[in-house]
Amino acid sequence: MRRILLADADAFYVAVARAVDPDGAGKAPLLIVGGSRESRGVVCSASYETRKFGVRSAMPIARALRLCPDALCVPVPFKECWKKSREIRETLQQFSPVVEGASVDEWYIDLTGTEGVYHHEPLAATAQRIRTTVQQATGLTLSIGGGTNKLIAKMAVDRAKPSRDGNGVMIVEPGQEEAFLRTCTLAEIPMVGPKFQQRLAARGLVTVEDVLRETRAALERSMSKREAAWLWSRIHGVDDGTVAHRVLNRGLSRDETFGTDLHTDEDIERELLRLVTRAAADLRGDHLTARTVAVKLRDFDFKTRSAQRTLREPVVSDRVILEVAHELLASLRRTRRVPARLVGVRLSGLAPVTSSDQLELEATSVETSRDRQLTQAIDRVRGKYGPKSIGPGGLTEKH
Repeated sequence: MRRILLADADAFYVAVARAVDPDGAGKAPLLIVGGSRESRGVVCSASYETRKFGVRSAMPIARALRLCPDALCVPVPFKECWKKSREIRETLQQFSPVVEGASVDEWYIDLTGTEGVYHHEPLAATAQRIRTTVQQATGLTLSIGGGTNKLIAKMAVDRAKPSRDGNGVMIVEPGQEEAFLRTCTLAEIPMVGPKFQQRLAARGLVTVEDVLRETRAALERSMSKREAAWLWSRIHGVDDGTVAHRVLNRGLSRDETFGTDLHTDEDIERELLRLVTRAAADLRGDHLTARTVAVKLRDFDFKTRSAQRTLREPVVSDRVILEVAHELLASLRRTRRVPARLVGVRLSGLAPVTSSDQLELEATSVETSRDRQLTQAIDRVRGKYGPKSIGPGGLTEKH
């Protein structure tokens, strides 16, 4: 039986900002923003004090300040966030060698087969010890959800959070997945986005319980078989995704499975752009370089295809990685142009950056010094204003 945890740092950006400036940021309701108070930026994260006034992430700053006029706006301390993220991950690796970073403030932990190591204590007790150890080591708190797969762990951690009046740990015991899911809304299921929610609500389907009263055949009459199969597996707690530990010889992967197949080259390229941007940022955040770029497609009929290219020199910049990934995607699409249900990118041939001098390349290299300088400038902007403050223009059209 698998034992999977998801550790999610509580109000991560807020907590780091308060640790950096306890005398200033620590004394007021706090908004971590992607821009100045006067700009038309958005809230990246809000302290629990401001959330009581209805402030939420991604809300325009002006609206947030109308709801909570006493809030203090500060930019994301991104450099410190990456530092704390690494500290938390290193602490989590004391409990399991298999730790997957889902984002800067989320980590999946695979404890399958470790029952004897922890003297067969309940998984909730292990999770609580992990919380205590991380808080003592880093000064930050985690909420932890757990279950027999990543989907259940992800949904459980939301119930464990202080914002949901949780106590920091929620474990869904084996065999209790359906009972837990019956207490959830469809909006709580990862990747059931607003548009899908609207379509489901139009049929009177708002909660998991609503869908469980339907037959799969009935679902297939109101949506594609692909969508019905995906939703059916989710409401029954089915998820065969593995926790992938990122090590140098395996590489760094980012992929996305879609509730609705992507049909056009434009939509697939946009998702590839998003994944490359995330992967390249994580690569630099881990102080690594890569030499091999791979692109993966899983077609509507579940056929999985991939292509890769190894470069003559290590790279870190979005431009070069995206250029290679785009060519690989074009090659795959020329071979078979059908709807895609999954898009992925993988960076391998990883090596640590040992000094800033190693980032200086000649103009004839695969990656020029200008690429590296531009990348460093973008990272500085994200470090000051948040990870979403600057990004490729291709992501702004429909998102």
